[in-house]
Amino acid sequence: MKPVEITKDVFWIGAVDFNKRNFHGYSRSPHGTTYNSYLIRDEKNVVFDTVDNDYAGAMFCRLAKALPLEKVDYIVVNHTEKDHAGALCQLVERCKPEKIITSVTGKRFMEAQFDTAGWPIEVVKTGDSISIGKRSIHFVDTKMLHWPDSMVSYIPEEKLLISNDIFGQNIASSERYADQYNQSDLLHAIKEYYYNIVLPFSPLVLKTLDAVAAMNLDIEIIAPDHGLIYRRKEDCAFIVDTYRKLAEQKPQQRAVIVYDSMWGSTGKMAAAIMSGMVDEGVPCQLIDIQKNHHSDVMTALADCGAVLVGSPTHNNSILPAIADVLTYMKGLRPLNRVGAAFGSYGWSGEAPKHIQEWLAGMNIELPAEPLKLQFVPRHEGLVQCRALGVTVAQALKAKCGTNAAC
Repeated sequence: MKPVEITKDVFWIGAVDFNKRNFHGYSRSPHGTTYNSYLIRDEKNVVFDTVDNDYAGAMFCRLAKALPLEKVDYIVVNHTEKDHAGALCQLVERCKPEKIITSVTGKRFMEAQFDTAGWPIEVVKTGDSISIGKRSIHFVDTKMLHWPDSMVSYIPEEKLLISNDIFGQNIASSERYADQYNQSDLLHAIKEYYYNIVLPFSPLVLKTLDAVAAMNLDIEIIAPDHGLIYRRKEDCAFIVDTYRKLAEQKPQQRAVIVYDSMWGSTGKMAAAIMSGMVDEGVPCQLIDIQKNHHSDVMTALADCGAVLVGSPTHNNSILPAIADVLTYMKGLRPLNRVGAAFGSYGWSGEAPKHIQEWLAGMNIELPAEPLKLQFVPRHEGLVQCRALGVTVAQALKAKCGTNAAC
């Protein structure tokens, strides 16, 4: 397990988790993930973040091949979540650092999670910097991207930004750099990560991107704590531009229709609705939630300006899998969408109304009343479904206007 030298005396010493499938307990990571830790060798040797505790051995192996453990002088903790700080206690115990550098909230969170008695914790804030010899480290608070303790570290002499969770992806690969990876797969992984983790903080993303731009930082390498490293200036520009577009959430002329179906009737409704939208010039993706995960819905929503949700009525309400999707989506707070609710029923029919209320609570524009059909939809009902698709498609196109993204 060799460390990877990014630039002279700057190393990746992280770990690759090829088997991770459930990231943070709520989002899929179908391609695994990485826990990125970094080392800079200088007059003062610095480790940035650690790894999940299950992969501490890999990190220590790589670190030891670059530097004797007792020669680590400083540890920078950009974030205290367990996939970043899982091996922190071991690192402190084995290295006995002079300083452990973190944000104001990072100190508080460390003290709440670990036994920090005797730890030499030093707090920094935006604008603070330290010299480590030939290099310096400049710190920028990035509160709520995606935890209150979050910060990033910038090393101007290397034009390197160690970006914490920002700009990450869940990719497990033997490649370390974004330019080595299939670009379509990379973009999908970026969207998947953003829409399932970073999305609710989009206004802060835009504010932070503007603030960093105002600092005129010369950045040619971006090293996130998950996934691949951007080592070329054009790759750095690509990920920053991609994040801005994702955060802006401008409507796109595409739709996702997610549904659950007990005996197939709501599924037939979904297909008819899709027919109306496609005929109106709006591409659609159908997601049967019984065969997919709620994070797949959010990933699809990254490219969609419309979301339509269907469920049969069950115990005067919606099926549990759709309740799960709506709860998850509401927490992630998507903006600038249109939508609709639909579903079949046997004798009461409350589900579409409940879904409509959920969507309205997310400030999703609803151009039509919820549609419900009793038992198996017949021709007349399927015509209604198609008409609903047309109505939502027209509303989406009107919302997009002349937007090039549409």
